[in-house]
Amino acid sequence: MTMMTPPPLDQQEDEEMLVPNPDLVEGPQPMEVAQTEPAVSTVENPPAEDPPSLKFTWTIPIFTRLNTRKHYSDVFVVGGYKWRILIFPKGNNVDHLSMYLDVADAANLPYGWSRYSQFSLAVVNQLNSRFNIRKETQHQFNARESDWGFTSFMPLSELYDPSRGYLVNDTVLIEAEVAVRKVLDYWSYDSKKETGFVGLKNQGATCYMNSLLQTLYHIPYFRKAVYHMPTTENDAPTASIPLALQSLFYKLQYNDTSVATKELTKSFGWDTYDSFMQHDVQELNRVLCEKLEDKMKGTVVEGTIQKLFEGHHMNYIECINVDYKSTRKESFYDLQLDVKGCKDVYASFDKYVEVERLEGDNKYHAEGHDLQDAKKGVLFIDFPPVLQLQLKRFEYDFMRDTMVKINDRYEFPLQLDLDRENGKYLSPDADKSVRNLYTLHSVLVHSGGVHGGHYYAFIRPTLSEQWYKFDDERVTKEEVKRALEEQYGGEEELPQNNPGFNNPPFKFTKYSNAYMLVYIRDSDKDKIICNVDEKDIAEHLRVRLKKEQEEKEDKRKYKAQAHLYTTIKVARDDDITEQIGKNIYFDLVDHEKVRSFRIQKQTPFQQFKEEVAKEFGVPVQLQRFWIWAKRQNHTYRPNRPLSPNEELQTVGQIREASNKANNAELKLFLEIERGPDDLPIPPPEKSSEDILLFFKLYDPENAVLRYVGRLMVKSSSKPMDIVGQLNKMAGFAPDEEIELFEEIKFEPCVMCEHLDKKTSFRLCQIEDGDIICYQKPFPIQETECRYPDVPSFLEYVQNRELVRFRTLEKPKEDEFILELSKLHTYDDVVERVAEKLGLDDPSKLRLTSHNCYSQQPKPQPIKYRGVDHLSDMLVHYNQTSDILYYEVLDIPLPELQGLKTLKVAFHSAIKDEVVIHNIRLPKQSTVGDVINELKTKVELSHKDAELRLLEVFFHKIYKIFPSTERIENINDQYWTLRAEEIPDEEKNIGPNDRLIHVYHFTKEPGQNQQVQNFGEPFFLVIHEGETLEEIKTRIQKKLHVPDEDFAKWKFASFSMGRPDYLQDSDVVYNRFQRRDVYGAWEQYLGLEHIDNAPKRAYAANQNRHAYEKPVKIYN
Repeated sequence: MTMMTPPPLDQQEDEEMLVPNPDLVEGPQPMEVAQTEPAVSTVENPPAEDPPSLKFTWTIPIFTRLNTRKHYSDVFVVGGYKWRILIFPKGNNVDHLSMYLDVADAANLPYGWSRYSQFSLAVVNQLNSRFNIRKETQHQFNARESDWGFTSFMPLSELYDPSRGYLVNDTVLIEAEVAVRKVLDYWSYDSKKETGFVGLKNQGATCYMNSLLQTLYHIPYFRKAVYHMPTTENDAPTASIPLALQSLFYKLQYNDTSVATKELTKSFGWDTYDSFMQHDVQELNRVLCEKLEDKMKGTVVEGTIQKLFEGHHMNYIECINVDYKSTRKESFYDLQLDVKGCKDVYASFDKYVEVERLEGDNKYHAEGHDLQDAKKGVLFIDFPPVLQLQLKRFEYDFMRDTMVKINDRYEFPLQLDLDRENGKYLSPDADKSVRNLYTLHSVLVHSGGVHGGHYYAFIRPTLSEQWYKFDDERVTKEEVKRALEEQYGGEEELPQNNPGFNNPPFKFTKYSNAYMLVYIRDSDKDKIICNVDEKDIAEHLRVRLKKEQEEKEDKRKYKAQAHLYTTIKVARDDDITEQIGKNIYFDLVDHEKVRSFRIQKQTPFQQFKEEVAKEFGVPVQLQRFWIWAKRQNHTYRPNRPLSPNEELQTVGQIREASNKANNAELKLFLEIERGPDDLPIPPPEKSSEDILLFFKLYDPENAVLRYVGRLMVKSSSKPMDIVGQLNKMAGFAPDEEIELFEEIKFEPCVMCEHLDKKTSFRLCQIEDGDIICYQKPFPIQETECRYPDVPSFLEYVQNRELVRFRTLEKPKEDEFILELSKLHTYDDVVERVAEKLGLDDPSKLRLTSHNCYSQQPKPQPIKYRGVDHLSDMLVHYNQTSDILYYEVLDIPLPELQGLKTLKVAFHSAIKDEVVIHNIRLPKQSTVGDVINELKTKVELSHKDAELRLLEVFFHKIYKIFPSTERIENINDQYWTLRAEEIPDEEKNIGPNDRLIHVYHFTKEPGQNQQVQNFGEPFFLVIHEGETLEEIKTRIQKKLHVPDEDFAKWKFASFSMGRPDYLQDSDVVYNRFQRRDVYGAWEQYLGLEHIDNAPKRAYAANQNRHAYEKPVKIYN
């Protein structure tokens, strides 16, 4: 089972868990305690061993006439706390019913209140309770999150459709099952101190991985083998799975706090999106073990995975009446056990080795003995020292056409005896000297439903009596009952809360239950639960990880002492010169890239100046420091020099007086005046009439902006008074004509205004710290310059964007990069791309935006002039991308948007080939028009041949399109559209003939034997009384299969996914009901053989990109 992907945001990994109310009261909110209860702490008073629980049913009459956005239930009490249900009848900004559990008295609870609940919410199907929609989760409620639940609980279209059974007589029934549990104070709890173990951090939806990694880590033999895998000090953990796993295990063993898994997931080749996808534990277990097995080859630990986890069973078929037996030995790393219909693990093993009789129509074809009655089954040759049992909690429900979770009660013992009843599970070849008695080591739990949930693990690392729960970052001690009985699943009868009333007892479905079990064989216990210490860890790994620990400790100490220090960032002219025109263009300096000093707050400022003198070679008496200030227009400029009195204060006092933001930084500008020999000289006197200005020079010919220096000027003077000095700073002739502009601001838009040289600085409102940009005037007749003046250049650099363009065929590879402006219109962008591609008509380009989370193109392209600016093309929710995808079309995009394009796979009747044709027609066209258009593109067997259009999905035919159906609503993104000639035999079908579906299939190896369809499905006419042998002849001729291969094929009739194998003498006609000949895709004739056909150039699922991915480890 692969879990649905939650939105890749910083959300919980439970499906769509959101706090719904944007208007919730924040801050201190008191808590009311029930009168019958003693006073409680602000966290929660410990409940009884069995948590207080309640089932609450809410009947909502005249549901369709509710006209409020929110609707609350009556208040009910569980565990001494008041609760209620909150629904949004028309959805919380979605087209689904939104439903939450709400703390009813949240506004009256004391500051710091918290309570923890496991609960399920359900909408009752009043026609058939089997179709109730129920979702389960758990949450720690507090003032900020006083309600919790599901924003998209169920589609409104289903809820409001009376035929579905959820709305009957305009009434809706809602159930809540609530259990209140004891919680530990989340922030103060110390896992290492309380248990000796630490947890793993959750990256978004990686709890499934964390539970598995903890289980593997607590198998010491496995941990020791991982430590002994050869790695070197030159390896990078993010690129080496062995090193990343060694690092993770080392930290789990020696850290005091929870451990991050990002290095490991990066070593898998996963991006952020993969970490936000919830996968299947079993799938990850297999893939990870396969990778480690491969990495261990040729090393001292080669074969460890097999030694620990590999067992063998024997598949056999034994004839009853003749002496013939066929056997096949297979290995396994884990066993999948049925849960449905089995009361416990032993019942599952009984079912695993159950003997199937092959008789009647299902006789076995024994080599040299023809068809024989036979027995078929599985027996175990040997079990591994570490036995991993995957419990099949998820299966496909054919009635509901969906995956469902099996929450049935299923028991598992602390001790598992697989030698029971004289070794009933063992083959005759099994080594009887090995005692297969196992002790339970760990229980992996899944809490939730089929589309999402939470994983955690109960483990007893040394097989002692003490169990521990590993739930992401948190590790707690647990009683055996929590690890066993409470994880059996099933239903629990809850005690009555009101014994005085004669209420019938009700049952609470447990949605948390065991999903994987790990047992360790008693005879191997001492070897498996071995001692692992530092001597097992490579020297370079110890050094590397100890260094990491020391750096982490230094950072911790640094943070702990931060309140004693002030960071002073000193900017100089050299920094401005270095940065303007290279890293930045606006303001003066990036303070993150200037010299920083970490100084104790109590240090006198004069002492700090001595430190500066040593660093920059500027004597203390020649230093003048300016305070920076953030202006109302969001610019950041030197505001005023420090006064002599201020310089007598401590560093901390100056920082507090100058920095209203109250962070630990003090930003200063060091004014250094230099003489003719470039040595520091005393700075000029500054009166209230003097202002300090900074100057940038713009070169329009080369579009270059640079910092050229600063001047102290009189506010009463005019810009024309300093033209000579500015020309000297620029290297111009003394009388060069220049234009001046004041750089005012750059957010949210650029403001840079022309400065009148004849108006005084005071009248121009120029003050300390202002920036003046200047340039030579650009001749009007020279139009080849794109940015002729300072304002146009600053507008350009503020909005420029380097955009990476890719094709849809290669969505991971940049084809080219263009420098564009965020203000470019749709037409500007396509014109620049067309120019780059040498395309005459820009309207033949179609662009598609980038999904920042999936790192794929968005499913829908950008419509012609469908956005105003480039910035609109690059935004995705609250993120901005720098990627666009392009396609070159054969007709202009506006014309194409009036057409519908269908991708049709044509199966030729005269050649063994499939050719994809793109059929483009007006949207109001019909399937008949598609067929007529296709006839002009393909070679037919004869001029009067008739074509049909089929809908094919996962190798089954679901529909034949009527010729009158309009193409506007046909979807070729997810289904394959197949066109083919209609065979003559189907045109002349007799009244007693039947047209049946024929599909290829194979079975998965192992116990599951799941049917997998493959290849191209087809129709076949069968005649009354026709035997399988006659039909086989026609099929072989139709498919051109050689005799040698065809002899190995088996044939079965399928109904609802179950095969019924046929013999040559069987009359096939009788196996198929007379019904709509095109509608019976679930009833078909199956051809079982190996899938060795070359793969087609197109896939059954042709959507642009998948929304669920299998677990892959790429490195």
